[in-house]
Amino acid sequence: MTSQVATAEVAQPYAQALLSIAQSKNLTEEFGEDARTLLGLLRADKQLHNFFSNPFIQAENKKALIKQILGEGSNPYLRNFLLVLVDKRRIAFLESIFQQYLALLRQLNQTVLAEVISAVPLTEAQQQAIIQKVIAISNARQVELETKVDSELIGGVIIKVGSQVIDASIRGQLRRLSLRLTNS
Repeated sequence: MTSQVATAEVAQPYAQALLSIAQSKNLTEEFGEDARTLLGLLRADKQLHNFFSNPFIQAENKKALIKQILGEGSNPYLRNFLLVLVDKRRIAFLESIFQQYLALLRQLNQTVLAEVISAVPLTEAQQQAIIQKVIAISNARQVELETKVDSELIGGVIIKVGSQVIDASIRGQLRRLSLRLTNS
């Protein structure tokens, strides 16, 4: 069993439990925003990720950091959920749990995730155009964009929706042109 599969198997029940709590308290979107924020923190700060993953750091220290990160005004249900993850020694799976939660939330809201890789940051108008295109392709009610900048694309964008990839980048066009020329 690969570690990714094992991680998903551990994360799934916790993500479903978090969704159940969120639905019972009518907080699904609020938890979604908190999950996106905390995911951003974990991805931006590898030391934070390593701190939670380190089995030699005492649970009380992890709990203190969670309380410090969330602050006093945080949602008590989410805070308690995170503290339970520490007690159950599952806090190392936090990133996977939040990713699974967001996937479940998208499913619930009939929303698709579109990963957009562009050579330069996209304007609001460009993002809206991509959202409309993805809605037309996928028949989803809503689209959640996850944007990344990759200067090696030269120009254009790559859009990934599920298993479908639309490569409208200049690098992709040059690669296809090169293939056609070598096959001729």
